[in-house]
Amino acid sequence: MAGGMPRAEYLLAYICGNVPAPPVSPDARLAAHSAAAAGGDPDGADRISGLSDALLRDIVSRLPFKEAARTSVLASRWRRVWLAAPLAVVDSDLVDDCPPEPADEADVTAAVSGALAAHPGPFRCAHLTSTRMGEHQPLLKRWLRILAAKGVQELVHVNRPCARQVVVPLPDTLFQITTLTSLYIGVWRLPHATRLKGVSFPRLRELGICSVLVEDGDIDSLVMRCPVLEILNIQGSTKRLHLVSQTLRCVQISSSVVENIALVKTPCLERLILWQVKGSPFPASDMRTRIKIGIAPKLRVLGYLDPAHHLLEIGGTRITVLLLPPIFHFVHLATVDFNVIILVECGELQAGMEPTGSAILTTVKVLSLEVCLGANGAMMVPAFLKCFPNVEALHIKSAKCDEPAGKFNIEYWQKVGPIISVLMRIKVMTISEFRGEQHELAFLQFVYQNAQVLESAVVTAANRRFTGISDEQMTSILQQLDSSRWASDFGLAIMGSNGPEGGIPWMFQRGANFSNDDPFAPVKMRSELLFFMTSSCLCRFYS
Repeated sequence: MAGGMPRAEYLLAYICGNVPAPPVSPDARLAAHSAAAAGGDPDGADRISGLSDALLRDIVSRLPFKEAARTSVLASRWRRVWLAAPLAVVDSDLVDDCPPEPADEADVTAAVSGALAAHPGPFRCAHLTSTRMGEHQPLLKRWLRILAAKGVQELVHVNRPCARQVVVPLPDTLFQITTLTSLYIGVWRLPHATRLKGVSFPRLRELGICSVLVEDGDIDSLVMRCPVLEILNIQGSTKRLHLVSQTLRCVQISSSVVENIALVKTPCLERLILWQVKGSPFPASDMRTRIKIGIAPKLRVLGYLDPAHHLLEIGGTRITVLLLPPIFHFVHLATVDFNVIILVECGELQAGMEPTGSAILTTVKVLSLEVCLGANGAMMVPAFLKCFPNVEALHIKSAKCDEPAGKFNIEYWQKVGPIISVLMRIKVMTISEFRGEQHELAFLQFVYQNAQVLESAVVTAANRRFTGISDEQMTSILQQLDSSRWASDFGLAIMGSNGPEGGIPWMFQRGANFSNDDPFAPVKMRSELLFFMTSSCLCRFYS
C-alpha cells in the first residue's frame, strides 16, 4: 500500500503522471453559439461552419474521440472533416468512469476496438493505459497492427499493473510502427536485442521506458535504432546503460537501480538528470552507481549527483575522496585504472589541489547535488564543484542525516579554499528539504560569504509535518545567518513546502522542457513566502 492506495494502482498513477499528457482534454466540447446568443451581432450566423476545412480539421483533432465522432452527424461536410482529421484515442476517455476501474476492462477494450475501427486514420496519438494486456494479447496485436497501418505518431502504452503481476512480453508488432515520433511503454518485458534486428524507428524523437524488464544492452541497442532520438526517459528499469547516440539531447533516469551509466559518445547531450538512482536495491549495500561521462561536449545541466550513491568518472578520471590517517600527508595518487584527484586527511581538503584537465567539464552551467551536509558525503561537494568550474546555478537537495558527523561547521568549509573560485561564478543558489540543522546553516553561510556575483537564493524548508519545526521556528533559525558578511547584495527567499517527505518526485516533463533553462529551479508546493532577506538585513514577513 502507498498512501492508502494499492501498490499496483500507485505504480499506474506514478507512471501515468510521468508520461506526456494526452493532447486532448476530456472536458473539451464543440459548441456553435450564434452571435446573438453571445451578445454580439444579431444576425445569428453560424461562425464555425464558415471556417475552412483545414481549420475545422484542426479543431476536431483537438476534441476527445467521442466528441469528435459526434461532429460527423451534423452534416455531410462535417463527416468529411471528421474522417480526415488526425484524432487522438485515449482509452480512459472512452468510458463513463474516468479513470476506469479494473472492473471496466471489458468496456474499455470494446471501446478502443470500436474507435480504432471507426476512423480511417491517421491517429495523431494513442494513450492505452487502462487494460491488463496479459489477458488480451491477441487483441493487443490487432490494435498495434491497426495503429501501424493508420500512421499513429505518439503512443503511450502501459500494461495496467495488478496485484499478481505477470510480466508480459511486448509484442514484436509494436516495432513495426515506423511513423512514431514519441513512444512511452510501461510494465512490459522488452524483447531481447537479437529479436530487434532490422528494427528502426526513423522518426522517433522521444522514448520513455517505465517499469520495463530489460536485459543488459537492450536499451543501448534500441537507442541506436532511433537515428533522430532526442529525449530518453527511463523509470524503474535497466542495470547498465552505455549510450552512443549522435542526436540525444536529454537523458533522464528516475527510481532505478543502475550499476553503470556511461555516456560513451553523446556529442549533442545537453542534460543528464538522475533522481533516486542507486547501485543496489538494498539500503545497507555500499554499491554505488558509476557514472562515466565520456564524450559529451554540450552537457549543460547535470544532477542530482549523490555522493552516497554515485561514483563520478569524467574523461577516464574518477572523482573521489580518500580519508587517510594523519601518518599519510597529502599526496597525489594514481592507479593503473584511474586517477584519484582529491584526497582528504582527517576530513580536511588540501588547499590548491586541482583536478586534471580531462576531469573538468566547463560546459556545465546548472548543477544539482543531493547530499547530507552533515555526513562524510559532504566532502564530495568540493570535489564535484572543482570539476564544474563554470556552474552558474547550484541546487542542493539536503538529505536527512541520521547521525551527523558534527565537524562540518563554518571552519571546515573555510579550509576548502579550492572551491571559492567556483563559488565566485554562481548567480543562483537554492537548497531544498532544509531542516534547520547547524551543518546546513554553516554551508549556506560559507556560500553566501564567497559568492560574489550571487543574484538570488532560495531556501525551501522541508514539510513541517515531517520536521516538527513551525514556520516561526524556521524563521528564527534562518535569521542566525550573518547577512552582514555576505559577498553580494542578493535576495534570499525563504519558502515553505507541503510536499512529501524527501521532496517532490521528479517528473520527466520538467527535464524535457527545453524552454526552461533550469529544470531544477524550485517548484512551489505551498504559496506563502515565510520571509525575504537581503544583506542589509531587511526582512519582510508574510503570513
